[in-house]
Amino acid sequence: MNILVCLKQILDPEIPARDFRVDTARREAERGSANLVTSIFCENALETALQLRERAGSAKITLLSYGQPSSEDSLRKALAMKADAAALIVNDGNANPDPLTVARVLAAAIRKLGTFDLIMVGREAGDWGAGQTGGLIAEELGMPCVSFVDRIESEGGQLRLKRQTDTGWEVLEAEPPIVVTVTNDEHNLPRIPKVRDVMMSYRQPLTKWTLDDLGIEANEARAGNTYYQVAELFIPQKETRCKFVTGDTLDQKVESFAKRIVEVTSAL
Repeated sequence: MNILVCLKQILDPEIPARDFRVDTARREAERGSANLVTSIFCENALETALQLRERAGSAKITLLSYGQPSSEDSLRKALAMKADAAALIVNDGNANPDPLTVARVLAAAIRKLGTFDLIMVGREAGDWGAGQTGGLIAEELGMPCVSFVDRIESEGGQLRLKRQTDTGWEVLEAEPPIVVTVTNDEHNLPRIPKVRDVMMSYRQPLTKWTLDDLGIEANEARAGNTYYQVAELFIPQKETRCKFVTGDTLDQKVESFAKRIVEVTSAL
């Protein structure tokens, strides 16, 4: 079985709020204000693929990412988790391309890589959370798509896909090839690679392509969001003011506090 897992590198969503910065002019989070990590839902997809391979006995897992050159770190970590191969399409333009552009770029790379039985992406990115890329990849490749899957089994050439709904669990049977979006579950928490495997991952070959290598018009891909715009992005500012009550004794302080409450209530 040939499995492809798509990964996205994002700003660490777990950073303290005081360290988060927004470029209001460009309407995006400032890169460099936090560590870069792999989106957790992408890691859930990778862990699900690794578990499927372990149960099936054999499968090749290929990684694919479209992002800044730093995205190589995410691919190296995934290789350390025992994926087999990796490819990076270098995005040297707009740091936040729209989901349709991403899907078209990834689909072109998938065609170049070969044929896959199962294409897996996270249910959404951990930064913008659009949740559209998986379905758009399926549309570009003319393949069916099942969303919010958290467990996959392979039986007799068929795939059994399990996902939770509002009314319980739903199990679907599908014949490859298929695209699935993977959600988080207690069973697909990403494993932690060993230090030795992390070191060895930097010795493994990693394919790098430009948009020109994929036959994609670079200007179109670098143009930014083509079907929606972020109207405004900012960190809410909450203003607080504090006034200390005065008095030489506790009774005087209580009386002063009571008068202040009456003043504020009257003003409302």
